[in-house]
Amino acid sequence: MYRILISGYYGFGNVGDESILTSIVDSLNSVSKGVDITVLSANPPFTEARHGINAVDRKNFFEIYMAIKNCDLFISGGGGLLQDITSEKSIRYYLGLIYIAKRLRKKVMVYGQGIGPITKKSNRRLTRNILNTVDAITVRDEQSLKDLKNMGVEIPPIHLTADPVVALRPTGTGTGSEVLKAIGIDTDKPVVGFSVREWKDSEKFNHIIAKTADNLIEELGFQVVFIPFHYGEDNDCIERIKSIMKNGAYSVDQRFKVKELLDLVGELDLMIGVRLHSLIFSAIQGVPLIGVSYDPKIDGFLAQIGMKPVGKIDDVELSDMLIEVQRVWNNRETIRMCLDERIGKLREQAEINNTLVFQLLE
Repeated sequence: MYRILISGYYGFGNVGDESILTSIVDSLNSVSKGVDITVLSANPPFTEARHGINAVDRKNFFEIYMAIKNCDLFISGGGGLLQDITSEKSIRYYLGLIYIAKRLRKKVMVYGQGIGPITKKSNRRLTRNILNTVDAITVRDEQSLKDLKNMGVEIPPIHLTADPVVALRPTGTGTGSEVLKAIGIDTDKPVVGFSVREWKDSEKFNHIIAKTADNLIEELGFQVVFIPFHYGEDNDCIERIKSIMKNGAYSVDQRFKVKELLDLVGELDLMIGVRLHSLIFSAIQGVPLIGVSYDPKIDGFLAQIGMKPVGKIDDVELSDMLIEVQRVWNNRETIRMCLDERIGKLREQAEINNTLVFQLLE
């Protein structure tokens, strides 16, 4: 039995990060039943119940130390863990865990991450020094690969794969349709989903989203539903936008498991998303999408599926949004076919992650 310890931003209620963990766990279990998985989590009971794995408190140093000491492979897993934009403490926390694992002579893999932005010279130097000690690195986009090379990470092999979430498969249970009907949506009429997030000086952007939603209702006969991908953080933003709108809109206020939310997205006819994993879920389900960028990871994923963002969250214009809505809707069938093809290729790339995991274990 191989013992694998996974570190990431887990247990905080962020759908994107929980999706990454779901995908990693599913992928590992699909390749081998002989793995015992433990995760560092902000909410161990939630993580254990939701994912069916072991979890320890990510702030309890003794538990962390013992979990690393007892593992065969330490995975620094998925998402944008190594960046210093949101917090300098964050990058030092994740690099510190890698450092401890290597001091304890453990195999370490950086798994499907999006690297950066790392702006401070001291953090770039620290990242270079610590990542040059690990055993394998996979990144989810070309910019991350370039950034690691620019920092001087050159000792471990670095592989370009894809965001782990692209490996998720819809359940096909009809859960999504039931959810939409339960909040009053007529699933026989077109439905557009919006995924938004809090942002500094976001009043202009909120008005643009509100006007876009109103236009979709009035001109194209859409029903509008807002879907929080980070519960709590997104909900307040959603309510502010709904209060600005002239027409009524729906919102999904209940917490769902990752695959239930994936099924819900599959019931949409169009997605306008700021959150990365709202766009990934849409692409998996072949739902035509429009992405608004706030981070290079959005641009990176859209490039992988042959698309570009309509603009950035702090400078996108209403006219650009409405033109893009019309273009995507008019070409929705072609876009669906392109998404299916691109996601198929990304899934093949994501398989490299599992191959490397079991090469390290063996």
